[in-house]
Amino acid sequence: MTQQFIAAYTDAPSLAGRDLGFTDWLEISQDRVNLFADAVDDHQWIHVDPERAVKESPFGGPIAHGFLSLSLATYFWSELFDLEGVTTKVNYGLDKVRFVSPVKVGARVRMGAVIAEVEEVKGGYQFTVDQTFEIEGGERPALVARSLYRFYA
Repeated sequence: MTQQFIAAYTDAPSLAGRDLGFTDWLEISQDRVNLFADAVDDHQWIHVDPERAVKESPFGGPIAHGFLSLSLATYFWSELFDLEGVTTKVNYGLDKVRFVSPVKVGARVRMGAVIAEVEEVKGGYQFTVDQTFEIEGGERPALVARSLYRFYA
C-alpha cells in the first residue's frame, strides 16, 4: 500500500525536488472505460466495442481513452500527497502532456510523481508536478504529464 506523504503548509517551499514515489496499481476495467465514454460522449469503437477491437484494432483489444488515463491524476495525486493547513486545493492545469502508450482494458496502471517546483502565488503555493503513468509490465509509460496544483491557506 502506498504511503501518502503529508507535509505542513509552512514546509511547502522546501518540497521542490521531492520524489513522492508511486501509487498502488489500479486496473482499467471495461466498465470504467464505458462510464468515461458516457461521461464525455466519446463512444469510439476502439474503446467501447471489445469484439470489434479484438478483430480490427492494432492493439488486439479495446483501449482506454487517453483522457481517462490522464483524469486519474487527481485520484493518484491524492494517494501520494497531502498538504495540511490549507483551505482550498485546486487542479490549476497542465503544462505538458504526452500519451506515450495505449492502456489496454484489463491493464493495471500507477502514477509516480516528483514535485518539480514550488512557487508562491497570491494566497498560497503552486506546485509543478512531473507525473509518469506506468503500465504494469510495459516497456514505456502510458503517459507523462506536468501538472499544476494550487494550495491556498
